[in-house]
Amino acid sequence: MTFTLLNSSCADFLNQEPISNSSVTGFYKTQADIEQGVAGAYNSLQSYKQYGANFIYFMEVRSDNTYTESITTSGGIYGDFDLFRTVPTNSILDLTWAGCYEGIQRCNLVLGNIDNVVMSEDLKNQYKGEMLFIRALTYFNLVRIWGDVPLVTKEVQDPFDAFEFTRTPTSEIYQQIVTDLNEASELLSEKVIVSKIGSATAGAANALLGKVYLTLKDYPKAEVALKKVIDSKVYKLLDNYADVFDVTNKNSAESIFEIQYNKDITDQGSRFANIFAPKGSTEVTGGVGTSLGDNTPTEDLYGKYEEGDLRKEISIGQVSDGRIYCKKFVIAPVLPNQSDANFIVLRYADVLLMYAEALNENGYKADGDALNYLNDIRKRAGLEVYTAGELSSQELFREVVWKERRFELAFENHRWFDLLRTGKAVEIMNASANGEFRIEAYQLLFPIPQSQIDAAPDKMTQNDKY
Repeated sequence: MTFTLLNSSCADFLNQEPISNSSVTGFYKTQADIEQGVAGAYNSLQSYKQYGANFIYFMEVRSDNTYTESITTSGGIYGDFDLFRTVPTNSILDLTWAGCYEGIQRCNLVLGNIDNVVMSEDLKNQYKGEMLFIRALTYFNLVRIWGDVPLVTKEVQDPFDAFEFTRTPTSEIYQQIVTDLNEASELLSEKVIVSKIGSATAGAANALLGKVYLTLKDYPKAEVALKKVIDSKVYKLLDNYADVFDVTNKNSAESIFEIQYNKDITDQGSRFANIFAPKGSTEVTGGVGTSLGDNTPTEDLYGKYEEGDLRKEISIGQVSDGRIYCKKFVIAPVLPNQSDANFIVLRYADVLLMYAEALNENGYKADGDALNYLNDIRKRAGLEVYTAGELSSQELFREVVWKERRFELAFENHRWFDLLRTGKAVEIMNASANGEFRIEAYQLLFPIPQSQIDAAPDKMTQNDKY
């Protein structure tokens, strides 16, 4: 039987060093060992199995924002996400599941061993907070993609122990996410440590906690968590929308948490330019590597930007043959799949829009903070602000905030999850399908990878109708 919950085989699992073999080698003995383990957890987020590539298909291509130019590339494994034809044997499902649990295992290893290591308590608390944040973020992605998933909060020392894990109810997963983020917010520093640019902060924990509560429709708690981020005064909207995505302005004052990439370190560069550039084109990449034409903006999105919206030309580029492409997170690579653009997971504009939404849900006010924060976003985009008279009801305000999120946060891996949490996914996707597909409610979750079912058929069950 093949072990696949955390990796592709028992041998692969045991051969990971130092990430998964610590129980055998006693690796975690020094501060340097812990720091290497922490770096490994961040690397899991950076991997192509998560934010480096695969999440784009789950979170943007799946939505009405983008599509794949060629649905037959690699046997259709990417195009199937676009057309709602994903089957349990799709290898992207398997790789992403494994990548997420690899990251969780790395967090659990650090959390399970750090108290035995001699180091300053302040630094120990910081690293604990970072691992709790990454674990919570990873489970938040897992539960929104697959629903019930195995909840593993301890190091899996024996690979065969993984066969004991079955799917945990979504409600329990969310309880763990909330617990981890509340603890992380207490342990983490409020400001980024200069020597640890890109590491999680209390602001990141609270921003993510606010998003979790918004997803759970617990609007009072969402309001509290998001207000902590605003009141911290650590973050701000940049004056120029373009500066948020300027590769020379990484980790800006608007950025709360972003995945770090570096073109000058082998295998540490980002793949976005090669993934996003129109298929077969060389203008975006300078001819370096293959251009896939994935995450291509839909005509629906492109045509719905308001006249004068400054975000449109910053978010969407166009090559000489007229094809458009996702311009965010794109800078020409120095080698194939080796570019310098980071990927932003959480930023202050998202917090302001979520806070405005939470305020509105907690009690509509015609002319309050919610309207002010919404208009702050619009002013920067070069658009006219809304008046209280135009948004004269809770329902009108709700719809406008949801709409604004689409254009402000396009291509940042929020759209599919926004459609899910607002209950709009089936309606909007069927309206946008142009007859290519018609989705049903069961397709709001992805199929559990078949490898997981095969590894433990008496423990793992498949999502309905797959």
